[in-house]
Amino acid sequence: MPERKKSKKIKSTPKATARPSAKKKVTIAGQEVQPGEFKEIIINIARLPSRTQIDTPIYVYRAPEDGPTLALTAGMHGDEINGMEIVRRILDGGYNRVKRGSVVCMPIINMYGFLNYSREVPDGKDINRSFPGSKTGSLAARVAYHMTHDIIPFIDYGVDFHTGGASRTNYPQVRCVMQDAVNAKLAEAFHAPFTIDSPFRPNSLRLTASKKGKHIIVYEGGESIRFDQQAIEVGVQGTLRLMKHLGMIDDAPIPKKENKIIWSSSWARASTAGLFQPLVSSGDLIQKDQLVGTLTDPFGGFKEDIHSPAMGYVVGLNNNPVVNAGDALLHIGIDNFCKIGNSGEE
Repeated sequence: MPERKKSKKIKSTPKATARPSAKKKVTIAGQEVQPGEFKEIIINIARLPSRTQIDTPIYVYRAPEDGPTLALTAGMHGDEINGMEIVRRILDGGYNRVKRGSVVCMPIINMYGFLNYSREVPDGKDINRSFPGSKTGSLAARVAYHMTHDIIPFIDYGVDFHTGGASRTNYPQVRCVMQDAVNAKLAEAFHAPFTIDSPFRPNSLRLTASKKGKHIIVYEGGESIRFDQQAIEVGVQGTLRLMKHLGMIDDAPIPKKENKIIWSSSWARASTAGLFQPLVSSGDLIQKDQLVGTLTDPFGGFKEDIHSPAMGYVVGLNNNPVVNAGDALLHIGIDNFCKIGNSGEE
């Protein structure tokens, strides 16, 4: 892929028309992007006590032909590197250079957290619980403010890439409000192994975008501070399928797995502190009351079998062997088929 430079022009040959066609204006963070142009835009968030400036780069490509504007954002939580790698591969492979429309790529939103291997910013707040943000508020609120005012108003759709946190891995999944027909179509087009009907979280990017009439789905895959090649590949391929659905490109990978709709979920939790050893893997279909792991005392005081509270799919799994009472061990997703199995109906 050619080296990225600010305001780099890409030659294009617009179709001849009887009169000049009206191109829609594409502006990101106050900078207009012309048809056929790739532009790097830098947003200055703040600076560290050392006077080191914290900048967030945004990469925008606008195709010669009009179409929707799609935002691909990652690194809202600075330790969730799988999403960063997905956006990086899209840039590196030139997949952002679509035929129609515009693609806005933000590989790292939370530069503070990325530099410190941290989910939060230095003030301890979560950016994705700080929207719509404040220009003079906390660091998290300031980052959210820039997203709310410099990005969200100028896009049509978006994918916000995340991973599981706190040593928990999430099997590749899309989360969205399925009652919204547009969101449901976006999730269907992305075609992750699982689509989870997920309500809006207060003060989140997804909720703020929805209030402005924008549609953003969340992709979850893998765990923090660890590359998961399957989750990364599913994320890249799903994004290409979404681009095709939006008419931005003409071809996309054919999905290899069925997309299962998860309407509800259940958790298996530790009844006491100890060492957890799972006997199932992320993505597995498990039965109600199935033995899914063991919890032991490190000093040999006890050994407890962990059984699944419901029939469903392992959409989340705790990989941390040291757990406390009440910690989540398994996140079990339940689709319509599993609902019948849990109710005992034929």
